[in-house]
Amino acid sequence: MALPEPFHVVLVEPEIPPNTGTISRLCGATDSVLHLVKPLGFNTDDRHLKRAGLDYWRFVRIVYWDSFWEFLQANDTGRMHFLSKKAAAPFTECRFRPGDFLVFGKETKGLPEEILWQFPERCYAIPMSNPNIRSLNISVAAGIVLYEALRQQAEAAGGWEGFAPLRKP
Repeated sequence: MALPEPFHVVLVEPEIPPNTGTISRLCGATDSVLHLVKPLGFNTDDRHLKRAGLDYWRFVRIVYWDSFWEFLQANDTGRMHFLSKKAAAPFTECRFRPGDFLVFGKETKGLPEEILWQFPERCYAIPMSNPNIRSLNISVAAGIVLYEALRQQAEAAGGWEGFAPLRKP
């Protein structure tokens, strides 16, 4: 299932190197583009970041942005889906298209409140049943949402044939 355009995973001011490393590996595995919006809470040479991404960094397309507002101005906000535990709609209500941006906020604060107010119809949450759990780890959340987007595209295309584990040897 080769998509005409890759999905884009956007991390706004990520703070924890292993999370970003894990998400970079996810992006590499799915041929998605990883966008890192500064300021970053770490150096991209950080050993924890590289360890989580292992030796896959060279297979990941990474785009760096100096600020979130620069990112927003340079890209089509109509193709953006903002993920936040504060959103009302579940992510499963979203209809993803190849080329869409899946935007995640920093680990400790999430997305800026202005975004939730400015784009309420583009904000989604991952439902959780246990009220004692504040949120999911960002790398888990990114995997859940990205694979839902890919699942929708596979369903529309009639299957997952383009993915390596499902190819016949």
